[in-house]
Amino acid sequence: MWQRIKRVVPFLASVATLLLAIASSTWAQAGITTIKGSLPDGATYLMEVPANWNGTLFLYSHGYVIPGAANPALDVGDPLTQLFMLSSGYALAGSSYATTGWAIHEALPDQIAVLDKFKKMVGHPKRTIAWGHSLGGIITAGLIQRYPEAFDAALPMCGVLSGGVATWNTALDSEFAFKTLLAPGTGLQIVNIANPVANLELAEGLLAEAQATPQGRARIALAGALADLPGWFVPLSPEPAPTDFAGQETNQFLWNQQVDFPFVFAFRAELEARAQGNVSWNKGVDYRVQLNNSIGRDQVSALYQQAGLDLDADLKTLNETSRISADPEAVKYLERNIIFDGEIHIPVLTMHTKGDGLVMVQNESAYKEVVDEAGNGEFLRRTFVDRAGHCAFTPAETIAGVETLINRLDTGTWHNVDASDLDNAAAALGPEFNIFITLQKAIVPAAPAFFKFHPSRYLRPFDALKEECDFGFPCRDPLSRLNPH
Repeated sequence: MWQRIKRVVPFLASVATLLLAIASSTWAQAGITTIKGSLPDGATYLMEVPANWNGTLFLYSHGYVIPGAANPALDVGDPLTQLFMLSSGYALAGSSYATTGWAIHEALPDQIAVLDKFKKMVGHPKRTIAWGHSLGGIITAGLIQRYPEAFDAALPMCGVLSGGVATWNTALDSEFAFKTLLAPGTGLQIVNIANPVANLELAEGLLAEAQATPQGRARIALAGALADLPGWFVPLSPEPAPTDFAGQETNQFLWNQQVDFPFVFAFRAELEARAQGNVSWNKGVDYRVQLNNSIGRDQVSALYQQAGLDLDADLKTLNETSRISADPEAVKYLERNIIFDGEIHIPVLTMHTKGDGLVMVQNESAYKEVVDEAGNGEFLRRTFVDRAGHCAFTPAETIAGVETLINRLDTGTWHNVDASDLDNAAAALGPEFNIFITLQKAIVPAAPAFFKFHPSRYLRPFDALKEECDFGFPCRDPLSRLNPH
């Protein structure tokens, strides 16, 4: 069925995947032992061990794979980082996971099974570091929470660190606004999606129609603002100016068209099938408060004024439209796969681009808050790259993150985590590592772009047991929040 979806999400073929696609035998390293195999549940695994192995193993968790698509085992994000890691004496390993889609349920035990295989077939690592991109970022954070004794450090990159419940609730907010204001009476399904292919085609047609008018563009911006969708799409382009509201909306349209709509209007169905019900709800959400807390508040206000629309009237419509309840058992599945409690007791370094429209940079705020609330802030450091795109890091930036984390393990103290230090470390790797793959698949030089940044607070509660009054919503006990009245 999924092969019938005409649009391939191009940002899933991010820099890492594109680099892997062009890798050739020239990257092969002498003295590398490669081990491949299968796990009992059908997942495959890959291990690479250099002859000069230094005793440290990096366990890589790959990102989301479109349901039904090819799903090979990966042990690193790109071949240049692979070259650096193996030549520096690090071993690499990773599994494919037994299924595609929101495969956290399978990924967590599959990755631990790979560790067990590695210990039997290669030897016990002195140190084991979890790392991964995108969905692999949430899996990385899930591994160190569920199996804390198995890891010494972690590097979640562009990770879904708000957790599963908040992520899909945030997506629902945008879906709900889009359908209510731009697609009423069309049959567009935002939960309990019966025909993902037809639903996506309908959503994309409605999106294109809305983009053709000032009123439609203003409402697209409002729907995006309810998820903090950034107005910056092309990785190596300059960010639109703070008051270039029309330019920001054009970029948001591209995020929706090229990346986000397949997830929210089609791939959601795969998760609903796993969870055996709807995992998201918006009862109790005040969309006026949501917009007021959004990074897109000024943009939406300006575009509504230019379009001659009444923003207050649309917010009133959203707040008075019949709301959606979740299936409690389905929410429990998503809680298990997974939400975060902040209980980290090993060094964790995160990386995120500012202009990430698939996994918004505010995910980092959510994770930091639960870690700080648990009293474990000393173990967490966050790094940010001033670039658009999902997982849009250069190999040099990734390696700079690796070196920073290794230094923390070696010294017991965080050093050189400032943006300037990371930029210097990345630049020192030379021009061959400071490159980027454009959307046209051209390899271009790209200077390191770490910068000091503090993302805004995540708009939706990111712990399913947290009181919503902390976020400006009515206070309720945790159980009632699954289906509040």
